[in-house]
Amino acid sequence: MLAACGDSSWNNPYPPAERGAKTLYTAFSERPKHLDPARSYSSNEAVFTAQVYEPPLQYHFLQRPYQLIPLTATEVPTPHFYNSKGERLPRDARPQDIAYSVYDIHIQPGIRYQPHPAFAQDEQGRPLYQQLGPQDIAQVRKLSDFAKTGTRELTAADYVYQIKRLAHPKLHSPILGLMGDYIVGLKEYAATLGKAAKKQAAGNGYLDLDRYPLEGAQVLDRYTYRVKIRGKYPQFVYWLAMPFFGPVPAEAERFYSQTGLAERNITLDWYPVGTGPYMLAVNDPNQRMVLQRNPNFHGERYPSQGEPGDESAGLLGDAGKPLPLVDTVVFSLEKENVPYWNKFLQGYFDASGISSDSFDQAVQFGAGWEATLTDDMRTKGINLVTAVATSIHYMGFNMLDPVVGGNSERARKLRQAVSIAIDYEEYISIFRNGRGIPAQGPIPPGIFGYVEGKGGVDPAVYNWADGKAQRKPIEDARKLLAEAGYPNGVDEKNGKPLVLYFDTAASGPDSKALLDWHIKQLQKINIQLVIRSSDYNRFQDKMAKGSAQIFEWGWNADYPDPENFLFLLYGPNKKVGKEGENAANYENPEFDQLFEQMKDMDNGPARQAVIDRMLAIVWQDAPWVWGFHPKDFSLQHAWVYNVKPNLMANNTTKYRRVDPEQRAEKRREWNQPVLWPLALLLGGLVVAITPAVVAYRRREKAAVSPHPNLLPGGEGANDSTSGRRG
Repeated sequence: MLAACGDSSWNNPYPPAERGAKTLYTAFSERPKHLDPARSYSSNEAVFTAQVYEPPLQYHFLQRPYQLIPLTATEVPTPHFYNSKGERLPRDARPQDIAYSVYDIHIQPGIRYQPHPAFAQDEQGRPLYQQLGPQDIAQVRKLSDFAKTGTRELTAADYVYQIKRLAHPKLHSPILGLMGDYIVGLKEYAATLGKAAKKQAAGNGYLDLDRYPLEGAQVLDRYTYRVKIRGKYPQFVYWLAMPFFGPVPAEAERFYSQTGLAERNITLDWYPVGTGPYMLAVNDPNQRMVLQRNPNFHGERYPSQGEPGDESAGLLGDAGKPLPLVDTVVFSLEKENVPYWNKFLQGYFDASGISSDSFDQAVQFGAGWEATLTDDMRTKGINLVTAVATSIHYMGFNMLDPVVGGNSERARKLRQAVSIAIDYEEYISIFRNGRGIPAQGPIPPGIFGYVEGKGGVDPAVYNWADGKAQRKPIEDARKLLAEAGYPNGVDEKNGKPLVLYFDTAASGPDSKALLDWHIKQLQKINIQLVIRSSDYNRFQDKMAKGSAQIFEWGWNADYPDPENFLFLLYGPNKKVGKEGENAANYENPEFDQLFEQMKDMDNGPARQAVIDRMLAIVWQDAPWVWGFHPKDFSLQHAWVYNVKPNLMANNTTKYRRVDPEQRAEKRREWNQPVLWPLALLLGGLVVAITPAVVAYRRREKAAVSPHPNLLPGGEGANDSTSGRRG
């Protein structure tokens, strides 16, 4: 009962001291594997890395189309072009004449790193924690056990150091293969570092990259560095907005490389070091992770301009205010959708996605299939934010497989038949609650090269009728299957039913309905589909070895350019043998030649024409069942401000603002204890035990009552015949 006297709700999972704090509460479902910017490439990792590390560029929070702006740089760099003789070329030089593109990147002075033990110094300016012995290590269990921290200014050398780290033999950066083709000397640099690492003394984990120069990344002065690119690669500027190209100080690498720290999870993969608005204060992936305001942050401000409609939507109310607008971000581990959803409705999470189980409770569709909130959600003041994601989920065919792969007409028609049979309109309706649009190729809406209307529809899978795309009838799929040599699903060569194999990381009871749906799709054309489930690590091994036959995968845009999606089908980027992202191992000489032409072109009609031809090729070859582009639905409470989907940027947490007083009030309102069941239970207990108490008291009274001939004084206490008192 005393709990009711406090300001907090009885079921509040957060300490009372956080009541009025500028804290954003959210959740995560699985621990991030890598927080080292040379290794991290997953979206659940970018939630953290993008708030800590600051590459030179970023995307404007509000403006669309997506626009690059400086972050730590003074300006967006413009490349200078040179021919093979080292002669500078004009801006409009032909791509085939350009041997090198040179980017000179100037960074702002005065930016400082977060407090960290790697920078700690004694009174003489000597590093405190760069030569730790076994006894020192024995006293340490977590990073905060180091008593002192320090900082220093960000320099151009930190950016060059990180570019070198992409080639570090122990880091296995996922973009080394791609960047090795562009950054001059990076591939050779990886070989040099590999040899140097083998010569290192056993147990010494620090490889001093400053001893090994890299032609493609050089420091020009304290605040300027140069990156030299082979040929013309306009997309490189987008990479400068990713954590891969954020700064890493050599002191941090040296600090974390000390023997004994890795065994305590004290590594850059666990405790990142950056100049961003937040630093990772708590890393407990079994319970919670906490981002805390970086006290050394350099003072970026909220944008004062956006696109039409932003001001009326309240997105410019904080224009000019210093960032970040919240001090702390608390991520709580929530592996299950139901408790996550319930805590959101109670006000204990500030935002939430919408799972299939809770979709009908949150969203309803109007006559025109526009999504709106239900009355219950509107009553709570919850806001719905939607956007078609710049990503694709697809089903791929392993083009190295002897049945579904290859360039033969037999295999091509089989793939086309399967593409028609797998009804992704139905998939979106059943498993996505309508949250998605069927894909017509690898390029999603919002990316140059995507074509609306009839011209952007895959003619091998769809007909255009009544002003819209309509999936071809199943009879067309059966006809293609017969033409491929599998009439009625039977291989005419051996008389056996056609059996295909679907490799997936999905398993367990939650995935059964989805996997059964895939089986039923191919049953429509009498193909037997066998599901081969495995854990994600095993699935990745199958993909790397090319042992999968049919698989399902997806891709999120790294940057807003068609090259970032079309390279998923580029032959030299195959998964098998090249360790690239072409998971289907697709290879078509004409497509590859057009890709090499397209990637260097500026957006315009000429580039669109090349992309149209590339799409026509893959429509015919059908290396993928195109799948769908997800439509993101998210919910925000009324006390959360400055929410606008930015599908390119991951560092948007700094723009969020919360009203903690409104949140506290709503939490009290929505979490009032329901006491009448307790009172009813208490009353019932009283009624139930009253007869027993009465009976007990009667028995006790009967047991202690005196004999009618005796008085309390004992036998003869008042004997009238004796004439005397006892």
